[in-house]
Amino acid sequence: MSQGRGSHRRAAARRTALRRSISVGVAIAAASVALAACAPAPEPGDGGSASESCVRMVTNSGGLEDRSFNQSSWEGLQQAEDEYGIEAEAIVSTGETDLAPNVSQAVESGCELIVTVGWELAEPTLDQAGENPELAFAIVDETVEADNVKPVVFDTAQASYLAGYLAAGVSKTGVVATFGGGNQPPVTLFMDGFVDGVAKYNEVHGTQVRVLGWDKAAQDGAFTGDFEDVNKGKTLTESFIDQGADVVLPVAGQVGEGAASAALERGGVSIIWVDSDGYESLAAKYRPVLLTSVLKNTQDAMVEIVGAVLDGSFTNEPFVGTLENGGVEIAEYHDLAPLVTPALDGEIEGLRQAIIAGDIVVESPSAP
Repeated sequence: MSQGRGSHRRAAARRTALRRSISVGVAIAAASVALAACAPAPEPGDGGSASESCVRMVTNSGGLEDRSFNQSSWEGLQQAEDEYGIEAEAIVSTGETDLAPNVSQAVESGCELIVTVGWELAEPTLDQAGENPELAFAIVDETVEADNVKPVVFDTAQASYLAGYLAAGVSKTGVVATFGGGNQPPVTLFMDGFVDGVAKYNEVHGTQVRVLGWDKAAQDGAFTGDFEDVNKGKTLTESFIDQGADVVLPVAGQVGEGAASAALERGGVSIIWVDSDGYESLAAKYRPVLLTSVLKNTQDAMVEIVGAVLDGSFTNEPFVGTLENGGVEIAEYHDLAPLVTPALDGEIEGLRQAIIAGDIVVESPSAP
């Protein structure tokens, strides 16, 4: 299967860089002595192990199988189970009224690390962190300022810039599009980078590729109003296709599956997924329309945060995922690699290196 010249190199660099960026050097043997147990600590020689240590994760309303950051965060905690011998459980929120009670439930579990996912959980996370200063909290995709809360955020504008350049480079119609689930900084950050990447392609090639769905200057555009209703994503994407768009970036969790459905039905349209590699996380039937994905390396971040709690090096210093540290990236081109010429792939790699070097600064009012 063709995957693009730079794809394997980028994947390896991403894993290495993230490990180096937030590595805590935790030996698995240390797992039994540092994370507060859900049960009393074992007496020497009684067979106790790190499996008595635990972590709880609270999702937002997208659920565990959102093909986005809930799912990737949970996969990271499952990996931490394997690496460190801890016990991890997820508490799934189905609506806004679940959020605060679910964080309370997580705290009451007795686990010393509580992970919350999504901006919607910022307030209950902050409340519980204040009431439980002895516990460690991590919140994904939002910044919360507290002594015992570690924000895990991602400068996705950097990777989206590459995706926008790619979209402009493969578009046959000269029209691409993006939309969000809601007008919130973690969403619009993707959209800002995407628009700037298209603009860079136009600057380099003297083209006039247009972007539907987002006005960066006005910080306003097309939103479905939620992250679960697949039909809304399909309808909005169909309207973009009717206006000539042949590459679409949905930043809307499960709603994005509707965009993939519209692309598959209409033909000649490709999708750029977000957060996880849509080629792996979506149903296989959508693979023919998946150009790439803008990745957040949430999974490795979760493993390293658990390790930091285990060895006592946990701090509230935010982890900010970037191209440089491997926290964000674009995925392989997979089945659509033939659309990406060697020249275009080389230009994208050059832009990636320029961003890492600081020669190109991708700006957004939503940047972490």
